[in-house]
Amino acid sequence: MARLIASFFGSGLLLRQVRATDGGSGTVAGFAALALALLIDPWWGRLLALMTVLIAGWWAVKTLDLGDEDPGWVVIDEVAGTLLATVGLAVTGAVVAFVIFRIADIRKGLFPGVASAERLRGPTGIMADDLVAGLYGLVAGWFVQLLIR
Repeated sequence: MARLIASFFGSGLLLRQVRATDGGSGTVAGFAALALALLIDPWWGRLLALMTVLIAGWWAVKTLDLGDEDPGWVVIDEVAGTLLATVGLAVTGAVVAFVIFRIADIRKGLFPGVASAERLRGPTGIMADDLVAGLYGLVAGWFVQLLIR
């Protein structure tokens, strides 16, 4: 069960099957989470989904006993980051938020706090960097959403 949750129901394992590498699995899972987020309404529904993913994800990563390692197939943290980035946003804002979230998650050094969060120990560090990156996405998404109103 822990592996199923950590891989977000296998989405983190897809690229390994297709091209024998986990690289890019976070983006694949992020797209799945974005589609899911856009189906969840109202805003508090996404917040509830985020809380559920955080609790289940932290449990799964702790149960797998990964230490400080964050293998590419573990993508529940990207799902949490995507859900956070899209809270309360319509489609355009959510897409912008997702793009900024993924950039912040991949290029951690360009966004203050993301790399520091990743250095936290155990499951907290695995989950925290994506949440900080998700906050950057959330701010960008809200900025865009307010501009286009």
